[in-house]
Amino acid sequence: MNQKLTHIDFEHAGADVFCFDCGTDVREYHAMIQITDRRLPFAMQLEAVISAYDELLDRLPNTQAVFKRYFLSDAANQADDVVVADVTDCAKSIIQQAPLNGSKVALWVWLMTGVQTGMTKSGLYEVRHGDFRHLFNASAHNLAANSEYQMRLLFNEYVMQLAEEGCTLADNCIRTWLFVNDIDLNYGGVVRARNQVFFTQGLTQNTHFIASTGIGGRQQDPNVLSQMDNYAIAGVKPEQIHYLYAPTHLNRTSDYGVSFERGTYVDYADRRHVFISGTASINNKGEVMYAKDVEQQTRRMWENVEALLAEAECTFDDVCEMIVYLRDIADYDLVSALYQERFPGKPTVIVHAPVCRPGWLVEMECTAVKAIDKPELPKF
Repeated sequence: MNQKLTHIDFEHAGADVFCFDCGTDVREYHAMIQITDRRLPFAMQLEAVISAYDELLDRLPNTQAVFKRYFLSDAANQADDVVVADVTDCAKSIIQQAPLNGSKVALWVWLMTGVQTGMTKSGLYEVRHGDFRHLFNASAHNLAANSEYQMRLLFNEYVMQLAEEGCTLADNCIRTWLFVNDIDLNYGGVVRARNQVFFTQGLTQNTHFIASTGIGGRQQDPNVLSQMDNYAIAGVKPEQIHYLYAPTHLNRTSDYGVSFERGTYVDYADRRHVFISGTASINNKGEVMYAKDVEQQTRRMWENVEALLAEAECTFDDVCEMIVYLRDIADYDLVSALYQERFPGKPTVIVHAPVCRPGWLVEMECTAVKAIDKPELPKF
């Protein structure tokens, strides 16, 4: 099994790349592409990112993107350009969460070999291999009256899309990302909508919820208060899906009125995928730890993520990408130095995005993958 990190320099951009290869026809890569010449205007930065992506594909034969996320500094003036410039046939998430290295755009891309892709009639992007259809959706939004109505419509539409694919929210959805414009004001509505929809779909604290990140993020249109990305698997069996709790470090989210899982992992015959939700400096009583101290919050956050990964029999070595959210841009230099010291070369982006509680100064999410041997399960 080959699991390695690589850094590649391109013109005006660089990429940190994680490769997972367990000897099957499906290799996986996660790449974080970021600008190195931050004096360039946006058009040239975007061109540099897309050129770096194209060159990366040339270096990784038979590889294609299955999901992309663009992090922008000013979506109102930049999002249209991304839509025009990137014609990749995959789910593309575009969100204003300014990269805090001082650039205007960064890109996270998940790539695979040996898969077939295409758009389904339901509007979800499909990645086919073996017994499974991996269903991605990105940048879903609407213009209902407030954040609660917008999120309720988003989930209701998604439930109908899943039904068209023979899936349900409870049985097939693995991961969601909820982006909230002005999160301090609008997060409450998002939470109410999600709680209501989940209850109607049989998702309760006695069954399970879904791994998720609820975070500040702005769409191109300022009237969009809620935006959603999601990932589901058609063909997955209940025995393949497991939920992570780390009760020594974290409490159940339902304890404080929200409905998501701390993490989820999915087992196949040859690999385990781990999805860690947005995680902050919290204890198992639901209390914010180390108020107003971003360094101590970062270290406690790592400890919490490490406990979740351990429950999935993983470590940070198995993590293939990390997204770090900071409330205060003035904390970037310190937090960036901490990450560079502990995780050199790991595909990581640090962006400006307030967390759902004002007291949390930093939050992170991540994805991990490791080789396993469970021949009784279908291969990925």
